[in-house]
Amino acid sequence: MTAAVAEAAPGLAVLARRPYRPRSLRFVRRQDIGDWRLKVYAIAADIERGARPALIEATVDLARRVLPRPARGEETTGIGFVIAHDAAAASIGIVYWWQSVNELHQRSFIGPLEEPRQMQPIVHPGAGCVYELGIVDFERRAWLADVLANPAGPDLDLYLGRRHDDDI
Repeated sequence: MTAAVAEAAPGLAVLARRPYRPRSLRFVRRQDIGDWRLKVYAIAADIERGARPALIEATVDLARRVLPRPARGEETTGIGFVIAHDAAAASIGIVYWWQSVNELHQRSFIGPLEEPRQMQPIVHPGAGCVYELGIVDFERRAWLADVLANPAGPDLDLYLGRRHDDDI
């Protein structure tokens, strides 16, 4: 990192200590929770190990608690996705759902790395990290193509059939 970059953006100094490493973004499964139809994703800082099943299940359980009821109504679509992010220093669970046709809502949780069942709500969450946003971008594009701008009309099964796997 050059001195000019370090001076202009001191927050990037962390890259000198902890360089960027790709993480695995993986579709895990489809999950129904009552009338909610979800895609389950996992992100792993350790690509070789992958995301821990305990974190994935804890994130799905958070979805059970926070998804709006009823799943399908005037404002809710009954469609969403979750991300279990096995980060380097924490367990992160994020629950997303499509609402009001074109809005993506979320609830974010964080907890100790080794205790994913102790995740607590993040009061003022950011939009997401670059890894989480990789999945969000894929889902946004799929929602546009299959639901909002589909010439044949909204096709929720087509949307739910799309899956994203990547290392970024």
